[in-house]
Amino acid sequence: MIERQFVNQKVKEYQIQEYIKSKLVGTGYSHTEIQRTPLGEKVIIYTTRPGLVVGRKGENIKQLTTVLNKRFNVENPQIEIGELINPMIDANYVADRISSTLVRFGSKRFKSVGYKTLQQILDSGALGAEIVISGKVPSARARSWRFSAGHLKKSGYISQNEVKRAVSTANLKSGTIGIKVSIMTPDIVLPDKILILDNEMNLIEKETGKKVEVKEEAEKIAAELSLEVEAPKDSEKKETKKRKKKAEAKEPAPSEEAKETEVEKETAKEEIQELVKEEIQETNEDKAKEE
Repeated sequence: MIERQFVNQKVKEYQIQEYIKSKLVGTGYSHTEIQRTPLGEKVIIYTTRPGLVVGRKGENIKQLTTVLNKRFNVENPQIEIGELINPMIDANYVADRISSTLVRFGSKRFKSVGYKTLQQILDSGALGAEIVISGKVPSARARSWRFSAGHLKKSGYISQNEVKRAVSTANLKSGTIGIKVSIMTPDIVLPDKILILDNEMNLIEKETGKKVEVKEEAEKIAAELSLEVEAPKDSEKKETKKRKKKAEAKEPAPSEEAKETEVEKETAKEEIQELVKEEIQETNEDKAKEE
């Protein structure tokens, strides 16, 4: 059955990801991607410390290739390392970092670790974040501590599909401590977000020092949303023509006095033109006599 093949492939990928995650604890590990190519399967490991993942002269990568080939039956595995652009927004990296710090310094400084990482997440541009540390911290009884800040969705489509979540563990002498991280990344567009033109124009004026008209801003928004302005219909054109005719009909007709003044102006122009012609003829005659 084809369905079983797909399920087996996904189970295999999950097992590879969990194995790599267990081997690369404390190396700034984020996640792995498995891509199929004609030459073989490409395994991309995203981390902030590529030197620790590679090892001396590529020892760690050689070991991983042999394990993937023999244990997981991966044909010709090609391991590559990808760097994280903004690691503090990645939930997997943050959870791994908290677990490694708790292992190094113990559970007494868990509050400072939680608040500091939360502030770093918000400084990197996240809309909101939440960190939950549960276990025997700091007393002998197990309990959970919650550190949250910003705007974070707890239910709905965005919470289930868009919010980044990760789980990690820190094995201490007192016991195992669980870490849950939830981050609302800045690229998430909320459905209840409203754009107010006045506030946007004021911000643009402050930054550029130029005034922005409402028409220009509306055209920009329409271009971003790829909206097409509808052309005026025939009925609208007819209505505009009717309005123009009504406006012309409402205009007052010229009075008799105005007509008389116009006639007088035209006669005066004609008389001036005749006088000018007579003067030109006289001057031409005088020149001919002198010659």
